[in-house]
Amino acid sequence: MDTEAQSTQRDRSSRPGIPGPEERSRFALPGRIADRVPGGRITLGVLVCLVFLLLLNTFVVQPFQIPSGSMERGLRIGDRVLVNKLAYRFGARPRRGDVVVFDGTGYFGDADYIKRVVGVGGDHVVCCDRQGRLEVNGRAVDETAFLYPGDRPSAVPFDVLVPPGRLFLLGDHRARSSDSRDHLGSPGGGMVPVDAVIGRADWIAWPYPHWAGIRRPAAYARVPAAAPDPAAPGKNDSRPEGVHG
Repeated sequence: MDTEAQSTQRDRSSRPGIPGPEERSRFALPGRIADRVPGGRITLGVLVCLVFLLLLNTFVVQPFQIPSGSMERGLRIGDRVLVNKLAYRFGARPRRGDVVVFDGTGYFGDADYIKRVVGVGGDHVVCCDRQGRLEVNGRAVDETAFLYPGDRPSAVPFDVLVPPGRLFLLGDHRARSSDSRDHLGSPGGGMVPVDAVIGRADWIAWPYPHWAGIRRPAAYARVPAAAPDPAAPGKNDSRPEGVHG
């Protein structure tokens, strides 16, 4: 008799749709927390949203306000762009033409900057060729699609080889941009480490009339890969690495 009663009680507690003691306790936990927070469930909901936004801002996407006219005509003073912080987190590297936000501490200044990637590690970047164009790895780059109207690719001539793991960066409004050209004589030669990149600017989010995606210009797709460094070990050298004549 007792055995049958116990069996019936177990069957009732396991019926679908009827929460058991453990389930009731689990479902009640948010309610208990809300009861202890001033303002109850509304305050708790706001706190959860704030934590979510903080995590989103820290690890996924971060808004960045354009502070100067160095990236006109595409990005204007006061525009807010969304920076994709996952763009280079899983083995991907910045590519020529990407617009990136980076920490300029020790290279440009103690602040975050936004510029366009013109050269990556190993690239030979020259300005200007006989037609006054920027040249990367021997290929002229047509910048008319994004260069500020009336600007030349550069009023300052340069001829640089970008070290591995570094980036050569320029603003689209060359006449108003302080970029890699202005730091050629500084430590690092104006080249910013890839590790200093915070993320890739993918969208103009504000103001609404400026809302648009930020795409990599097709002009950079035609730039050939950098030539192998003849001084690097194992490149064009049949002698064992570390052996020098």
